[in-house]
Amino acid sequence: MSKDKGKNEDRFRIYAAVHIIFRKDDKILLSRRKNITSDGLWSLVAGHLDGGETVTEACIREAQEEVGVIINSRDIAITTVCYSYSKHNKREFVQFYTVCNKWEGELINNEPDKCSELRFFSIDELPDEIVPYIKDGIKKTFEGVSFYEYGW
Repeated sequence: MSKDKGKNEDRFRIYAAVHIIFRKDDKILLSRRKNITSDGLWSLVAGHLDGGETVTEACIREAQEEVGVIINSRDIAITTVCYSYSKHNKREFVQFYTVCNKWEGELINNEPDKCSELRFFSIDELPDEIVPYIKDGIKKTFEGVSFYEYGW
């Protein structure tokens, strides 16, 4: 047993998430949350990173799980990184916003228990009922902001 074992158990932990902006022309795909935090608000296809996977691998996995499409690693661009604090669950996150312009298959709602609807919206006309930090991440992505902080 390592003498540092006790110290490592108390070490600060950060959470990481990916957000996929599926883009078709001047429109992006949003999903309406259902039965989860921010119920009824629009969001992006997203999820937490599992241990032992890269950001790109997490995007590929989440795309398949949530909307049933296959994306190739070369078709994912990490555009914006956000270091954020969630007042809801009192956790700190590194959030990776990515853009995907190409995928295989039809976008379908694979998680009807967590998502009530999928719809493309114009980048310039996003709905008012959108998760605030997601709206900010989309805005920063299309403004070309590579890193920002949110929620502090």
